[in-house]
Amino acid sequence: MKIEKVGAVAGGIIFFFLLLASGISQAQDIEPRAYSNAPVGMNFLVAAYGYSEGGVSFDPSVPLTNANIKTDLTAVAYARVLEVGGQSGKFDIILPYASLNGTADYMGSPVAREVSGYGDPRLRYSMNFTGAPALTVQDFSAYRQDLIVGGSVQVSIPTGQYDSDKLINIGTNRWYIKPELGASKAWGPWTLELITGVTLFGDNDDFFGGKRRAQDPIYSLQGHLIYGFSSGIWAAFTAAYLNGGRTTLDGIRGNDLQENFRLGATLALPVDRHHSIKLYANSGIYTRTGTDFDTIGVAWQYRWGDGF
Repeated sequence: MKIEKVGAVAGGIIFFFLLLASGISQAQDIEPRAYSNAPVGMNFLVAAYGYSEGGVSFDPSVPLTNANIKTDLTAVAYARVLEVGGQSGKFDIILPYASLNGTADYMGSPVAREVSGYGDPRLRYSMNFTGAPALTVQDFSAYRQDLIVGGSVQVSIPTGQYDSDKLINIGTNRWYIKPELGASKAWGPWTLELITGVTLFGDNDDFFGGKRRAQDPIYSLQGHLIYGFSSGIWAAFTAAYLNGGRTTLDGIRGNDLQENFRLGATLALPVDRHHSIKLYANSGIYTRTGTDFDTIGVAWQYRWGDGF
């Protein structure tokens, strides 16, 4: 199999997991090529670094104003491509570690924070419903994408750093589940991908000051226009929108409905048969309430599997 063929398709399985890229705010994951195809049995190991600055928060239920928070986020992730009902699917796990420092206003009062620690790990199961047949490495070289439709479910496990005496933390002290549906249509080297999802939050029963904090679902929509070069390099331009997430604190409804619009770009560069590098950046264009930040970062991927 040609290196560039694997590089172009497997690049999508990196799942721009950089949940870094905007996963600092859990409902704003920006992820081009999430719904693509790759040979069954392939494994992917990813290490990434991202830097964000602005009104960044790991917990989107915390509305901050006048924020200037700087975050260095590293993560490792593992993914494996599976066969699910004759189509390809995958399982992935992400383990983040972060350091953040800065100041912000919360409900009119200034707050400051400097902290390092592990974030909440994330597990995700994805499957394609049509258009992405489960293929071996040997058979995959003849595959050409047309229309792929799929879905996924992601779960965040609340085991990261958390201090209820502090407003800003790296862990969130609550579960969340995020189901998604996506479709990806290819026209020659161009691919258009649309993804919609909803993030459902558990309650944080030990929020700042010992309060109980609940949050409405956050609905998200993202679109990616992707161009694949014959060398295996691919580039993506992204627009993402989210709405919802109004919170309730000890039964009192907050006036903090979130609405955000972001733009981003991604560039994936194959190095050799097994290694590739991904560069990314995204920025908030419009924010009503919630996190508003700029992010840049880089990810390294190593891939291996039977017959590869």
